[in-house]
Amino acid sequence: MALLIPQTTSWEQASTQDWDALVVVGPSFAALPEGCQQAIQQAQKVDAAVGKQLSLVNCSNVPGGRLVLAPTGPLDRDFDDVRRFFDAARDAVARVVASGAKRPVLMVTDVPAGDAWQQALALAYFGFSQGAYEPLEAREHLGESVESITELGLIGADNASWLGAVEAGRRVARDICGTEPERMAPLRAAEYCQQAFAGTGVSVQIIDDRMQLDHEYPLLSAVARASYQIEHQRPCVIRLEYKGEVPVEQSLFMVGKGITYDTGGADLKTGGHMAGMSRDKGGAAAVAGFVKALAETKPAGLHVVAELAMVRNNIDSHAFVADEIITGRSGVRVRIGNTDAEGRLVMADCLAKLKDEALTATNPALFTVATLTGHAALAKGPYSALVPNTPAMKSGVVSQLQNAGELWGDPTELSPSRREDFDFVKGRTKADDVLSSNNGPSATTVRGHQFPMAFLVLVSGLDKHGQNSSQPLPYTHVDIAGSGVEGGNWQHGKPSAAPVLAFAGTFLTR
Repeated sequence: MALLIPQTTSWEQASTQDWDALVVVGPSFAALPEGCQQAIQQAQKVDAAVGKQLSLVNCSNVPGGRLVLAPTGPLDRDFDDVRRFFDAARDAVARVVASGAKRPVLMVTDVPAGDAWQQALALAYFGFSQGAYEPLEAREHLGESVESITELGLIGADNASWLGAVEAGRRVARDICGTEPERMAPLRAAEYCQQAFAGTGVSVQIIDDRMQLDHEYPLLSAVARASYQIEHQRPCVIRLEYKGEVPVEQSLFMVGKGITYDTGGADLKTGGHMAGMSRDKGGAAAVAGFVKALAETKPAGLHVVAELAMVRNNIDSHAFVADEIITGRSGVRVRIGNTDAEGRLVMADCLAKLKDEALTATNPALFTVATLTGHAALAKGPYSALVPNTPAMKSGVVSQLQNAGELWGDPTELSPSRREDFDFVKGRTKADDVLSSNNGPSATTVRGHQFPMAFLVLVSGLDKHGQNSSQPLPYTHVDIAGSGVEGGNWQHGKPSAAPVLAFAGTFLTR
């Protein structure tokens, strides 16, 4: 893969090395050297927008004679944050490519003082990489040269190798999330992961035997019932495990929702709402991306186990239907309320399994990551929603994620779990223990992105490990339905790789 691994350089070196453009990101450009100022002033004589909008200036003092000015706009308002650098750098890519440059150098200028802005250069790099990324299908069909930028220099970076490692994870997340449903069907997603983690310290196990899936992941297998008949659409669980140098100081257990295509099942999505549902694997993609980042950074003392629940929610005469009662791995009986609420089902058995493993682990924390509900997108917009249990709040892991998300331009918002969420999913008869959902869309259901966390807690058995237990387990559900793609456009928007940066900033920066 043509990953833009940054190369550290300096202003003096950039002009003597074989770079061919300079991209400057900042609220103003007054701090640039005199030669650049003269070129900007000359350009402003014929275009007053130069320096105020994205501009290309002919300047003999910079590599290739190309000076690209990418203004962030003002940064002193209450609502401005470090993502201004990400956005400006991302938007500059098209202008750089159009100029014919292939090896640009990137720098930031006039960065505000304070901790909130300390990762401005990193965010400019991640934004530029986001803008330069092309889909996996395009790279495979047209060749890697479809991504015109071949190398990228960073002026003043002191952590370029770490940034490149995390970007490798973000790239994996974008590939898995954004790729169409046949190319990234469950077993082909497994092949992709095997290739992505080959030669790293991450072990990859593919669980795809139907008898084993029926026994160990019965809820997942029920969702997959209509996909078993098509060989490459058969479900699987991709288990990834990383163990850094001992002693282990922290253990993370992560489950990712990997619905490679969501038809809605028997509760069929209609009215054009099925388009974009190949991206319903964004949670699994983000988890895989984070594991790729840690595989490249190789942190000591960290043990991570992840299970990606890769399933296609098909519809045919074998499909599961509402009103069925299915007993999960934990023994909890689940009454199906709507087959389009399949994501929580495929994750629940994985979470139950990892919960048992967490009981004997050092300093454990559990997470589910999913493009789960339209309600999260409606309530939180482009931000990942964190729905934690009380042990997670008390452990500090939630505040760590929130703080890291702010610093690294991958913000999250808190949605505490409440008693109403548990009341909503409780069984209605003695025949069932838990209801999977109501029969209406989450976006019009009160607390539509919070109550699925209660479902996952009850069906996995985590309710036995709350604050009142002898062995409480921190658990946080992360709904990325609003943050998983740019602009909330699930059919055409570029995958954002959220919340890889938030997790990397929390656990990989020691």
